[in-house]
Amino acid sequence: MNVIAKPFGALMLFLYNLVGNYGLAIFLFALVVNLVLLPFQMKSKRSMMRMSRFTPKLKELEKKYANNQQKYQAEVAKLYKQEKVNPMSGCLWSLLPFPILIALYSAIRQPLTTMMGVEEALLQSGGAIYERLTSLGYTIGTGAYEQIHQSQFITAHFESFAGLSDRLIPLDYSFLGLNLGDVPSFQVWNFDWSSAAAWGPALGLFLIPLISAAFSYLSMVVSNKSNPQTEAAGAQMKTMMLMMPLISLWIGFSMPAALGLYWIFSSVLGAVKDFIMTKYYRRVLDKEDAERIAQEKEREAELERKRQETEKLRAEGKTTKNVNTSKRRLQAQEKAKEDERVAALERADRAARRARLGITEEEKPASQVGNRRYARGRAYVPDRFTNPEGAEEATRLAAAASEGDEAIDPDVPDDMPPVKSPASGETETENSAGEDIGDPEDAEAFEQTGDTDNAGIEAKED
Repeated sequence: MNVIAKPFGALMLFLYNLVGNYGLAIFLFALVVNLVLLPFQMKSKRSMMRMSRFTPKLKELEKKYANNQQKYQAEVAKLYKQEKVNPMSGCLWSLLPFPILIALYSAIRQPLTTMMGVEEALLQSGGAIYERLTSLGYTIGTGAYEQIHQSQFITAHFESFAGLSDRLIPLDYSFLGLNLGDVPSFQVWNFDWSSAAAWGPALGLFLIPLISAAFSYLSMVVSNKSNPQTEAAGAQMKTMMLMMPLISLWIGFSMPAALGLYWIFSSVLGAVKDFIMTKYYRRVLDKEDAERIAQEKEREAELERKRQETEKLRAEGKTTKNVNTSKRRLQAQEKAKEDERVAALERADRAARRARLGITEEEKPASQVGNRRYARGRAYVPDRFTNPEGAEEATRLAAAASEGDEAIDPDVPDDMPPVKSPASGETETENSAGEDIGDPEDAEAFEQTGDTDNAGIEAKED
């Protein structure tokens, strides 16, 4: 703690030498601390006010995911990331005054070693200052505020301590008639009410903790009103609004009055600073929100314009392939087209070979299964998925071509179950032995050569 306390003690000593008044030095100390922390507190204030802007969104999430706390936390974290705010930033800077208060307490409690930098050896038994104090009738104590009493005694007899240390200075703790080195007492029934000179300073010290608690509460009220909270955060804020004044009250009645005075100055400066930052960032955030809303409206208008343009092109039949189609889908579409091309070539080659052999076969619809010509529907199109561009027209033509036709093929026995050809996937019929018979003329022509034997076909033609 001395590592932190000594710089604060040096600052207090500098300010005291600057103004020559302990109370004013504490006020300037509080002002300097607030100015140093101002950039960080501004960032925290902006973040907290930004959070207050989307408090309604948080309440909507609370209602929407009331029964799913894990999902609620995930959505809240996502919202914080989108809005670029840190919910912990406000808590961090609200806790920072406590280490500063502890360091200042060390500087006030040990004015000789922490503020003035007097060597510890001079204050211990056998040291020059220790011996001079005892020689002048001062009784060395062991209390927590012993150095304050020693400093006050040295100030009252400063000429007697000349030359013992070049760091010693007369330190006057008085401010508005009060001794800020004394600890206020809440036992008003023990005050000496015989004269104003006796009870006046005691009552003044008694009021310091009360005033510090009141200003602490006022500062938190101002901050809370400028930063609307969620229900959970609001409950925590209410607890803090009760705890902080109580802590201030306890500090005021258990430590030197200088600490209570610092708390008062810090609370007043904090309330003023919070009020000014609230007005400033309200204008800044209003401007940012207006710009963001304008950008969102412009984006929505652009999307609507593109949608209407697409609808118009679709109505005119001028739409093109979506260039944003995924790579996997494009590959699947290309493969399907290639498979259809190969199948078409195979069908054309087969038809050509049949034509060279003089074989004719009755045209069967693609929807035929067994002897049911339109088992898959009169408007059935085999490549409706692999060739979606022409599917609509092909479906219309298939429906028109099948209109009025018989549903049953009389040339195919109804007791022959349909099978799938391994090569083409087309449905054929088979006899009881499982042999593909197809058309009777086909069976006679391919008895010796087979359907896929090109050499046999050429021999048959010869």
